[in-house]
Amino acid sequence: MSGGELAIELLNADLGYSGAPVCRGMELDVRRGEVVCLLGSNGAGKTTTLLSIAGEIPLISGTIRLHSKPTTAPLHRRARQGLSFVTEERSVIMQLTVEENLRLANVPTEKALSYFHELGPILHRTAGLLSGGEQQMLTLARALGRSPKILLADELSLGLAPLVVGRLLSAVRDAADSHGVACLVVEQHVRQALEIADRVYVLQRGEIVLSGSSDEIARDIGTLERAYLSGVVDPVAGTKGI
Repeated sequence: MSGGELAIELLNADLGYSGAPVCRGMELDVRRGEVVCLLGSNGAGKTTTLLSIAGEIPLISGTIRLHSKPTTAPLHRRARQGLSFVTEERSVIMQLTVEENLRLANVPTEKALSYFHELGPILHRTAGLLSGGEQQMLTLARALGRSPKILLADELSLGLAPLVVGRLLSAVRDAADSHGVACLVVEQHVRQALEIADRVYVLQRGEIVLSGSSDEIARDIGTLERAYLSGVVDPVAGTKGI
């Protein structure tokens, strides 16, 4: 379903904290039914970008548009308008069972299981007794089960095995394809991210230095992976957005 109407736009946006920019001149967009990955080394500004789009921190300058309308609304209002934000920390209540966590989020069990059948046998298990991967599946099931229009996901794969990472990212891809969700995903597993993404932006020191389709970026995967080690991205011939 990629190629739908614009759901997220950053226009010449400076993003940061207490008036001090971390990201400068950001130009970024995500359409309905599209998965866009935001890649870059630690400290590049990826989380700051998601926090700004979510409304957790105010814009310093420029414009954020959601569904083609400029917004300065806080997170709780953006959430009511269809935005789900999955942070680095797993947002499950450890004392409650899987089923109770879903009920608290107003997510039908059947819908959660449509994304993660693995949750079926453990519905009555306390979330604190789940593995890290199961907790993250529950977190993402809670986010996707609310039928969002926009999904922001920050490091779904943190500390998890590649097989679990694949399941999480495939659920994001399914949400985009089957339900038209506009997905912006920060991810450190570069190769797995490129497999499910339509497009990619690469951040370096608060600026977008590469952008293009996942196929274009994947053609020079070595350059991208070196960026994670050095924090420096060399120009890639034929890649848009340099």
